[in-house]
Amino acid sequence: MALQDVCKWQASNTLELSPNLPQAGGWAVPPGCDPQTFLQTHGPRLAHGTTTLAFRFRHGVIAAADTRSSCGKYVACPASRKVIPVHQHLLGTTSGTSADCATWYRVLQRELRLRALREGQLPSVASAAKLLSVMMSRYRGLDLCVATALCGWDRSGPALFYVYSDGTRLQGDIFSVGSGSPYAYGVLDRGYCYDMTTQEAYALARCAVAHATHRDAYSGGSVDLFHVRESGWEYVSHNDAWVLYSELQKFPELEKQEEEEASQAHPEPAMAPRAIKGGELSVELLPEDSRLSIENETL
Repeated sequence: MALQDVCKWQASNTLELSPNLPQAGGWAVPPGCDPQTFLQTHGPRLAHGTTTLAFRFRHGVIAAADTRSSCGKYVACPASRKVIPVHQHLLGTTSGTSADCATWYRVLQRELRLRALREGQLPSVASAAKLLSVMMSRYRGLDLCVATALCGWDRSGPALFYVYSDGTRLQGDIFSVGSGSPYAYGVLDRGYCYDMTTQEAYALARCAVAHATHRDAYSGGSVDLFHVRESGWEYVSHNDAWVLYSELQKFPELEKQEEEEASQAHPEPAMAPRAIKGGELSVELLPEDSRLSIENETL
């Protein structure tokens, strides 16, 4: 009150409706319908999407995501954070409704902190994933939308779990969530190897998200890259998605070189004709360690 007296400021009457909002009963809804109930049931469903991925390899867990938050055709935020730290050895990717993801990660942080105080040690990644899935499954059917990949390092080593708001919980080595996930999976399936080096893992994650942002209209902005090690998680880099994709397009010979190396590692058997007898061709295969012949192939 003293500050109001000094500044000669008077608060507006908060009991009255805002002049920017319609008066009670002013919503254009069918007669006899409650406006709030009608809008919740028949309101517009705005399309949204994202690209998040995570994979486990020998040196930890990699998590990467784009930074575009979309609401239909409108880019709500071009620089949102979709990888949320939970504690020093655990973080998660977020896909779905931004408010739901942020709320449930705060709940998860609180519950894990309480369990650590009670038990004297942090729960495992599997325990955190089970706890989150059980809490969210109670709200099944209430339009909750949270799809996350929990990435962490515990006493058993690097761990990766996928959790959905209906209670689904899966353990695996590669997960990609969001509207751009089909494009990201195409890159991951081709280049993933559990024994890859750290730099190869960084390049693979950046390449997968960059290609997804180029093909998916709801993904874009920048690429955030995180690495969960035994010592804790690390924020590796923040790169512009378009710049990354442009750099990949400038060096197409790198992809050709990878294909040649793969073909050399798994060569196809050569075929050589031997003789032609009466309109018939005798063909033999020439692998490195044996010679197999196929006789009487008709031309």
